[in-house]
Amino acid sequence: MLYIVRHAKAGSRREWVGDDRPRPLTPDGWRQAALVGERLQPFATGSLLSSPYLRCMQTLQPLADLVGRVVEPDERLAEETGFAGALELLATLPDGSVLCSHGDVIPDTIGALERRGCRILGNPEWGKASVWVIERTGVGPTSTITSATPTAPPL
Repeated sequence: MLYIVRHAKAGSRREWVGDDRPRPLTPDGWRQAALVGERLQPFATGSLLSSPYLRCMQTLQPLADLVGRVVEPDERLAEETGFAGALELLATLPDGSVLCSHGDVIPDTIGALERRGCRILGNPEWGKASVWVIERTGVGPTSTITSATPTAPPL
């Protein structure tokens, strides 16, 4: 299994001035990130990859602290990158890997998976700090994503 996390609450984009990449989590966002970390700790045995945007990196930081690993930035998970990079990661990362991305990349990726035959188990969940549990067979170019199950945000 793999896990895709939407970044936690980060305040209003409209009120942020300048480059959006350094926009941080809010106090509620940090609470969400801590709860996501606690929820995923038993399952996070693989890589921790994130969009390089600060709010995504911060969302996985509590989990990284719990499992003693580092969050690695990956541009393929950044905003406005589409789904191709995320699909590549889902095919090649080891089981137990956790990815953090944005509200445009995740729905695009889930839609692409569904078009490729992946079953969506439950009602789609796009809220901040929501987690998608991804099941697959195999690893690498011959892997197949079989199902995606959404979980609601912790707050």
